[in-house]
Amino acid sequence: MKSYFNAKSLLRKILIERFKPVIKAEVPVLSSSELLKGRMALITGGSSGIGFSIAKSFLTAGGGVIITGRNKEKLDKALKELGNEDRVFGFVMDNSTVGLFEESLKEILVTISTKDFKKIDILVNNAGVNSFGMPKATELDYDKVMDTNLKGTYFLSQTFASYMVRNGIKGNILNIASASCLRPADSPYILSKWGIRSLTLGMAKSLGKYGITVNGIAPGPTATPMMQISSNSDIALSRLPLGRFILPEEIANMAVVLVSNMGRSIMGDMVMMTGGAGNLTFDDVPYNFEINQ
Repeated sequence: MKSYFNAKSLLRKILIERFKPVIKAEVPVLSSSELLKGRMALITGGSSGIGFSIAKSFLTAGGGVIITGRNKEKLDKALKELGNEDRVFGFVMDNSTVGLFEESLKEILVTISTKDFKKIDILVNNAGVNSFGMPKATELDYDKVMDTNLKGTYFLSQTFASYMVRNGIKGNILNIASASCLRPADSPYILSKWGIRSLTLGMAKSLGKYGITVNGIAPGPTATPMMQISSNSDIALSRLPLGRFILPEEIANMAVVLVSNMGRSIMGDMVMMTGGAGNLTFDDVPYNFEINQ
């Protein structure tokens, strides 16, 4: 009797997988506008995934972008895809090397001045890595994730905010968190995203009086290389109420709104673009990722 039910369950699973609808990546994006005309954004981890999509959307909205990444080859490829040479810059930077942020910012400012950009008034903290969770996480995993995701975000934001205040620049800091910031923390990644959520509140409170608006976006499972999803993949995801992966273009649309004057009165908020993960469903997600080197 037991083997009969096992076979029946297996057959049902096979049939569901065989005949479930295939969902492809189709989502409207913000059309050309001037929402960010004259603005310049520094986007960490901008060579792929969510960061790359945000860079594209900022360009479409009339702004300029500086994307950073650790891998020069990937960065150069991303720059070529973005085009718009007068408004696009790339800079090799490791978010975990916080001691170099001050010098990096000076070098970036010199570079963009060659195209007549005098300031940067948007920072998007997007760079991040993942790792194993309990019980597989090592101390090395923990340090790498926390140094990149949280420590790097904290000190880069501090460096950038100081630059803005010194120069009387009003603008935005946008932190990319995760639906994981709603889940019990059993991995360095989740801990780091809880920290980003709290840091967003703290920075919004302390920097608002200087005209610096701080917010965050918490994406759910997103169709990016980190999730091993390509633009041509089936993006169905039955465990989400949304029924599919979130698309990086959707996150990018919201990013444009939040850093534009349309979002000026939104302060300290974490916009949950989770597809229902974490706030509607409470299933724990096993963290079995190797660190993205």
